Parts: sequence; structure tokens; C-alpha cells
Amino acid sequence: MMRNIFLATMLAAMLAACNNNSTGSSAAQADSDIKAVQFVTTQDGQPMQIDLKMFDTAAAKEFLASGKNPYIGNEEAIKEGKKKFNLFSCVACHGGHGEGAVGPGLIGDNFRYAKNATNKGMFETIWHGTNGGMGAKGFGLMAPDDGLKPDDVLKVIAFIRSHAKITGNE
Repeated sequence: MMRNIFLATMLAAMLAACNNNSTGSSAAQADSDIKAVQFVTTQDGQPMQIDLKMFDTAAAKEFLASGKNPYIGNEEAIKEGKKKFNLFSCVACHGGHGEGAVGPGLIGDNFRYAKNATNKGMFETIWHGTNGGMGAKGFGLMAPDDGLKPDDVLKVIAFIRSHAKITGNE
């Protein structure tokens, strides 16, 4: 009888261990199966790590997979992007529509950072900042509980592109 209880306990423990490993393994595999663009810093082109969990909206996930901003031309997103552009004082340096003031113009044709002609490049610049004086705006970079989340950055870019000749999705 004791032997049967012992065997049953061992079998239950082994099954639990197998289930834990297979669950962990599938979760790890699911994370590694995520197709994501590779972000680099504007300062020196080094790889940039952004927690993939922050890409928590359909638009942010689409951008993460393709580098294309689905908010381009979306009037609601443009309005929200304008609010964030003003709230984070982007207007003080880049002008009311991104045309440039103390800081460089963001609407083209001549970008200070050529990579800003693409939405991926502009995202990287906004997220991590520049050598030219603009601080990082990405969530958690300047303060642990503040900053723009990826979805916010995409809306700011949509606002900027609404005044530009290019969409950045070309």
C-alpha cells in the first residue's frame, strides 16, 4: 500500500514537472517566434532593447512586426498625437507642426537625421533621443514611471506626418 502511494506521488510530481516545462517552453518559444523590427539608437546605431510587452495595442503590434505606422492618416490618432506633441513640449523646439524652430524640422525634405524619413527611424529618435540635445521620450527612460509608450509615439509620428510630404511608410 505504501509503495502504491509512493509511486502515485512520484508520478504526480513527474507529470507536474513535465507540464511546467512544456508550459514554460511554449511560452519561451512563443516569445522567440515574435517577428519584430530591430531598433537602434539614433546616437550611435547600437541595438536598442524595448520591452515587447509595451507594444500592447493592435497598432503598436503591427508597427513592431512591419515598421509601418498604421496611424498615418487616422484623424483620431492625429488629434491624440498633437496633444502628446504639445504635452511633452515638442512644440517648443520643433514648432507647432514639426516645421522646425530651435530644433530641426521633422516634416522633411532635409532631416537632421536621415533615418527620420521612415517611421521606424523617427520612432527610434523620439524613443531614445539624440546627441543634439533631445532627451529620450520613451517610457521609463528619463523617469521610471513616465514617458511615451510605443502607441503614443506612433500617434505623435502620425501628427507630424500629417504636415509632411511623406508618410514614412514608403
